[in-house]
Amino acid sequence: MDFDAYAQTAADLVNTDLSDMEALQDMFAEREYMRSRVTERDLATFRRARKKLRDVFERGSAGEDEAAVEILNALLEAYPVQPRISGHPDNDWHMHVSGRGATVASEYLAGAAWGLSVWLCNYGSARFGICADERCSKVFLDTSSNCCRRFCSERCATRSHVAAHRARKKEVAVAAS
Repeated sequence: MDFDAYAQTAADLVNTDLSDMEALQDMFAEREYMRSRVTERDLATFRRARKKLRDVFERGSAGEDEAAVEILNALLEAYPVQPRISGHPDNDWHMHVSGRGATVASEYLAGAAWGLSVWLCNYGSARFGICADERCSKVFLDTSSNCCRRFCSERCATRSHVAAHRARKKEVAVAAS
């Protein structure tokens, strides 16, 4: 099982627009088997879980490991992992983390909670991040070699650095006049 990929699903959920069913279906654009099964009930479940997952990232990035663990344990209890082998006609056997017949939300959230929990155990909560660009609130998993990532993307890093550069130039210009 690719626990990092499951952990990434947690970050993806936190960063996803869940304003309506269409937005939720867009989240599953690459997973037609889930996209075709999502319901309004799943949407409500995802919205509630997204708040809890964001709290995990906020607590973790603030060094509040015990609080992050408490939230993750509650999510693991609410969305228990029920592993099963799944495959396709070409014998592409792989593991799923939720039993057959589970709702889309339960299946997705079991994997997200499990992956994020394994991530915390393997790398520590210092690897949970919230974008440092004040115009962005996205979360991310810090995969840098020295745990120094501050932005969710190159775009946000560039935008933030350009804004800081312009502010310094303006300050120098004001001071000179």
